[in-house]
Amino acid sequence: MQIEPIEAWLSPKSSPLLIAGPCSVESEEQMMNTADSLAKSGLVSAFRGGVWKPRTKPGSFEGIGAPALKWLKQAGTKHQIPVITEVANAKHVEEALKEEIDMLWIGARTTVNPFYVQEIADALEGTDIPVFIKNPIHPEVKLWLGAIERLQQAGLKKLAAIHRGFFAYQSQPFRNEPKWEVFFELRRLAPDLPVICDPSHIAGRSELIGEVCQSALDLGMDGFMIESHIEPHKALSDPLQQLRPYDLDLVYKALEKREEAIDDERFISKLEELRRQIDQVDSSILDLIARRQDLAKAIGPVKYENQATIFQMRRWFKVLENRKQKGLSLDLEEELVHELFQLLHKYSIDTQIKNHH
Repeated sequence: MQIEPIEAWLSPKSSPLLIAGPCSVESEEQMMNTADSLAKSGLVSAFRGGVWKPRTKPGSFEGIGAPALKWLKQAGTKHQIPVITEVANAKHVEEALKEEIDMLWIGARTTVNPFYVQEIADALEGTDIPVFIKNPIHPEVKLWLGAIERLQQAGLKKLAAIHRGFFAYQSQPFRNEPKWEVFFELRRLAPDLPVICDPSHIAGRSELIGEVCQSALDLGMDGFMIESHIEPHKALSDPLQQLRPYDLDLVYKALEKREEAIDDERFISKLEELRRQIDQVDSSILDLIARRQDLAKAIGPVKYENQATIFQMRRWFKVLENRKQKGLSLDLEEELVHELFQLLHKYSIDTQIKNHH
């Protein structure tokens, strides 16, 4: 990918990069007061603010719309800080460009649909505006990467991704599941692409934002987009996940920056020894998985000869419950055991199907 480094088009005022502002631009006064307070810290590199808000339920506050772009831009002009807003279609792009909004982001509900993304890409062709792309609602890294590639094909090079977590049926303790492994895969496929974290949408509650930020920083993300409102309890959208500017400063300044590489012989020696042991365990795990797959191959013909279905539901439920109890006795997380055996079972079934044909 031909991506320009983020430092070339967005001058970071702090490290890691911080973009902040309200979930929704609700009034000129609210936007200006929030921006005034955020600017005092000197940490914020860009003001964010939603003017069109895609909401799940009809009747919810869906943003002021195009008139709010002026208030967002005024706040940025006053403090000489660039501003960014969300666009979901070509009309939004047209309105944002007309008001000289500095940067755009594409939301999770839009990223999920290639038709929407292509419409936005077509509307942006010939411009040089930076665009941030949030991950789709569900953990589909190729869909996320595809959205980025559509914008790149339109000639845009100032691109970055936003990791905002993924829809969860049961969202405890977080609103959205982080699924950091999706970020790892995106970084593997597009190593030059800047990726920042949206801890507000992952956490869903302001008191958890610091924890999510620290995790994202430890995993090597390039910065944050954090929702901040001058009076969160009065916010018209997502009040629980917005920080007051003062509290945002405290969260940001409490973050611990850690190094990926440390020149300490004792540290390196201990780390390498533990890694060697992990390598040995991984080798044993792979041997056991291969043995399990061989047994799955042997089971297939037995079922076939007796005209039994490949998927045995009662047996599967019994396996899950048995492995869960065994895992708990070994102090393993229930979710880890469940996901592991779901994956093993999937490949066991696939193996049996292949051997029937």
